[in-house]
Amino acid sequence: MGGSETSKQTWMAESTMTIVIAAGGTGGHLYPAITLAREFMRRDSSAKILFVGTARGIESRVLAHEGFELVLITAKPVMGKGFMDVLRGVLSVPIGIWQSLKILRQREANLVIGVGGYTSPTMLVAAAWKGIARVILEPNAYPGLANKAVAPLAQRIFLAFESAGISFEKQKVRVVGTPIRPEFLAQSSAPSDTIQPKAQHLLIFGGSQGAKAINSTVLEGLALLRERLPGLTITHQTGEDELERVTAAYRARSMPANVVSFLYDMPAVLRTADLVVARAGAMTIAELTACGKAAVLIPLPTAIYDHQMKNARAMEAAGGAIVLPQAELNGAKLVETVFTVLSNPDQLRAMQKKSLAMRRIDAGKVIVDECYALMGVAHDTNQVVKAAGGERN
Repeated sequence: MGGSETSKQTWMAESTMTIVIAAGGTGGHLYPAITLAREFMRRDSSAKILFVGTARGIESRVLAHEGFELVLITAKPVMGKGFMDVLRGVLSVPIGIWQSLKILRQREANLVIGVGGYTSPTMLVAAAWKGIARVILEPNAYPGLANKAVAPLAQRIFLAFESAGISFEKQKVRVVGTPIRPEFLAQSSAPSDTIQPKAQHLLIFGGSQGAKAINSTVLEGLALLRERLPGLTITHQTGEDELERVTAAYRARSMPANVVSFLYDMPAVLRTADLVVARAGAMTIAELTACGKAAVLIPLPTAIYDHQMKNARAMEAAGGAIVLPQAELNGAKLVETVFTVLSNPDQLRAMQKKSLAMRRIDAGKVIVDECYALMGVAHDTNQVVKAAGGERN
């Protein structure tokens, strides 16, 4: 595919740059994209950022909170679905491509970034059709079908894990880590050598939509948890559907906890935690390691290609986490694992330090640098200083 000469990207430094980001569905797709958007705006405050998503995911709520514009397109998932859902998903593709072409034409886009999920493919196809610069971000240790499908059309493929590189053309790949919001790095430092067991805080986090299985397991073990760690304080993110049930359970056991449906300020919450019980999405791993947090990871067993287990095992191998497969989980086992870590200051401190050693904090900068180069734009770290040329391979 390719665009006409008139669709090639040539603009002067004083012109406004428009970046379209196809991301949504879950926080794991959305928050790395938000980090990139903010880095582009830090470099050039006049840059226009447009997110493209669907009505199915969390993007409407989160992007409104973050102050970014969102345009919805027609796109439906196909992986793990029945025949009729797959058929609907396939039939939605030409509609999504037409909508994407219209958006790119109207907004005069200079760059398209796809972050996986079912909104990315149609937007990447449209960008290739029009000759617009286009890149992919793959945050997982095992890449999803969407990114693999459109990889031949992408000019750069940014990976969080080196292991994902086997699925893509080597010359396009850059292993950079996952873009992390700067707020996660504020006040971050090496873990303290003095850990006070009586002042410990546990964060339970089921991902952007919550995790019913984790909620139920925690509630099953609440009485034992209070018995084993009476001074423990807890923040528990439940997801919207589970908020009332989980709140009632803590109240019934007179267990003090901050129970919320969603965590908008995850950096502030995560910095208070001594130990985190969580799923193992790529964004979660990146945020944990950015802050140097020890974790008990319970990978989502239905994740496509079992990518959460691969993410979790990578952190466990580095020494920063303990993995508990959901199929083997119960309340007593989870409580015993949490107790073992929190009651052993040396183990907790070692896990925190090994978690911190995994972090990569420059992914956003590296990706934006490469995107400017791809578009033929020379720049310093604060502003675009000149522009030339068009699509580059």
